[in-house]
Amino acid sequence: MRFTRAELQSFRGVEVPDLLGPRTRLLFVGINPGLRTAATQTHFGNPANRFWPALLKAGIIEAPVDVRDPMTDAVRAGLLERGIGIASLVRGATARADELTAGELREGGERLVALVEQVRPRVVAMLGITAYRTAFGRPRAVPGHQPEPIGPAQLWVVPNPSGLNAHETVDSLAAAYCEPARAAGLIT
Repeated sequence: MRFTRAELQSFRGVEVPDLLGPRTRLLFVGINPGLRTAATQTHFGNPANRFWPALLKAGIIEAPVDVRDPMTDAVRAGLLERGIGIASLVRGATARADELTAGELREGGERLVALVEQVRPRVVAMLGITAYRTAFGRPRAVPGHQPEPIGPAQLWVVPNPSGLNAHETVDSLAAAYCEPARAAGLIT
């Protein structure tokens, strides 16, 4: 699917429903949906985003996810069957995560805590250290396993897969994503 810049701008503020199932073991939490993600209703729906290639490289998923078109119900069902969930810290779409206010991030953190209490995954993997620090009032937090859980779940903060996070590669993202996936029992 292709969109003009004006068409994409019309998706500002649009929400993408969380992908959650009763057997969610590993919950990936993005900062907020991008405009193309909102347009296609596909998490990490920008083909330049490295989320899906990193999950494949890490062995967390077994087949590539093609986001050039909206995600199919079969792909969603396969993720849920595998125990993978996806949510956004802030629900409304923006062109860039740096458009979000500290207040929006803190509100998103509160919503996330309630969501984790409800869904009860084994592990939460927050994608982005800066957003985590702001949302949870942890200005000195470092990436990796966090000493404080989030509800009943272990909490890991891993790199954001956005193309704007240019120093990360698919390989470095895959290595970082393996750790919470192992803790959740998705890979060995």
